Amino acid sequence: MWQITGHDVAIELLDNSLRNNRLSHAYLFVGPAQVGKMTLAINLAQALNCEKVDNRPCGSCIQCQHIMNLQHADVQVIDLTSKSEISIDQIRELERYASLKPFEGRSRVFIIDNADFMSSEAANSLLKTLEEPPPFVYIILLSTDENAVLSTIRSRCQKLNLRPIATSIIEHALTERNASEVESAHILAKLSSGCMGWAINASTNADIVTKRRELIETLVKIARTNRLEGFSYSATIANQFSKNRTEVQKLLATWISLWRDLLLIKGGCSETITNIDYSETLFREAVYYDIIDIKNFITSLIQAGILLKNNVSPRLLLDVLILDMPNRKGVSSAII
Repeated sequence: MWQITGHDVAIELLDNSLRNNRLSHAYLFVGPAQVGKMTLAINLAQALNCEKVDNRPCGSCIQCQHIMNLQHADVQVIDLTSKSEISIDQIRELERYASLKPFEGRSRVFIIDNADFMSSEAANSLLKTLEEPPPFVYIILLSTDENAVLSTIRSRCQKLNLRPIATSIIEHALTERNASEVESAHILAKLSSGCMGWAINASTNADIVTKRRELIETLVKIARTNRLEGFSYSATIANQFSKNRTEVQKLLATWISLWRDLLLIKGGCSETITNIDYSETLFREAVYYDIIDIKNFITSLIQAGILLKNNVSPRLLLDVLILDMPNRKGVSSAII
């Protein structure tokens, strides 16, 4: 039984491929962070090694249990080690294991998380295995941005898009799974931006919501202050995340969500904003900006995310964003 909610199209495709023995040996799952890519990859690894004949994965056999607990000898997750990129040494280790026959199950499955952060050397090395994979080897790449993955790798993978899940589905899942109060479930579902993983984690870990609130308050403060104070914040964040680019990506995603909400408010679509717990603040801030300025800054934020994956300095990136940020009408943004 597939243990994932809201991605029926992807599940149906994989289920049909399993039953007809037509699975690809390489997949690229694309979607926002915490939308369900890892859960789907783990489920697929279970299905490939499940002891049952039908309705795989069963979720209850020894193979499925070991994989769910990440204790299976033939299933490996490769992720950032230095917090900046996936190295060629990690891919070489993958290739070494890929040459060995399965030890515990029927298939060896390699899940590469944050595949868009592979070094160019690692990506080129992986091509060798993708071109001629052993019959028992399956490679699943997870990415938030398919364009940041080497084109020759993309062409050798079957791509599955995992899009944000409807708020109503997430809200229902929270009330069913975690016995969340209806009001709390509604707020978390909206704040999740369609990412089930974030909503579930936030419903059981208050620190996630607290850190998000602190970040938003800081970002709102930056918009209200002069450039000098903004540069000071840029330096602090850059030092904090200098070796963890995924955290900078999360920062940019939150920043984008705030300015997107301002754009929706200015466009008369306030009922669709994400940060509903900050709606009063957002309505107050919206009067200080023009739509074109908001749109231009959102473009700058999106471009910053792309540049970050090309190893641009986080400090330089954040400084440029501080300079690009629109001035509030009637408020001086002078450095002095």
